[in-house]
Amino acid sequence: MHRPAQRQRLTRILVGAAAVPMMLVASGCSSDSGDGSGDDAKKDSGASASSSATEAGSVVKEAAYAKLPEPCKVFSSKTLKEMVPKGTKSNKEGKSGDTQTRGNCSWNSLDNNGVDGSQFRWLNVSLLRFESDATRGTGEKLASEYFTKHAEDARSVTDAKNTKSQPLTGMGNEATLVTYDLKKKEGTFKQQTVVTRVENVVVTVDYNGAGLAGDKAPKVADLTKAAEKAAKEAVEAVRTANGAGGSAAGSSTAPSKSPSPSKSASKSAGQGADLGKDSGTSKSPSKSTTKKD
Repeated sequence: MHRPAQRQRLTRILVGAAAVPMMLVASGCSSDSGDGSGDDAKKDSGASASSSATEAGSVVKEAAYAKLPEPCKVFSSKTLKEMVPKGTKSNKEGKSGDTQTRGNCSWNSLDNNGVDGSQFRWLNVSLLRFESDATRGTGEKLASEYFTKHAEDARSVTDAKNTKSQPLTGMGNEATLVTYDLKKKEGTFKQQTVVTRVENVVVTVDYNGAGLAGDKAPKVADLTKAAEKAAKEAVEAVRTANGAGGSAAGSSTAPSKSPSPSKSASKSAGQGADLGKDSGTSKSPSKSTTKKD
């Protein structure tokens, strides 16, 4: 009579015992789920690191020079007296919305000797500074690209005769001299254009001269020597304006969001920067030339 009850108790014990491994299995599944969460965390951590690496990759080296000198003060009074003897105080600065990015200044000189003719001289300096940009590259890279294009523009002036070009040393990182003759109704003008790059700044010096009303044309060698000297002086003015060493060159910084100066860069050749077109500066008779298409 008691055996059925004993069997029932035994059955409950066996069922309870069978439930134990089921709980262990459930516990094991729970443990596996925890391991999966760890893998997801590692994936999230990896994605975050990748994102940080991408952001770090967008940081570019800071441009060497952070400012420009006053364009009308880059030349010494001695240099101006030699190059524009009758126009040392004729300086006219071009208009610029950002004087720390671009600027130019020009001088003109007319030595009138009456029936013996006249000697004309025109001098212009333009300064263009490039900032580093995460998308486009370092300031030095952008300046070098502009230097190459601008030098080519100087060699492509419409109606220019006897055009010659040669690299120069001893001023900045790279420099080019372009010379040519340009005949106008007033006479034949001897043009000298020196384009040079110093770090992230491109300096252009234009200098031309002419013998008018029967006076002899100036010697090209003399004009060239003066133009090269002026270019070296302008390059040193850029260095001096930045403490002779620039700003924290070689360090890393967040990319600049300021507009690139290349959007308003000079398109002239042997005529100074295009800022002169907006500045109302006095124009040399050869300054109205245009580039070849």
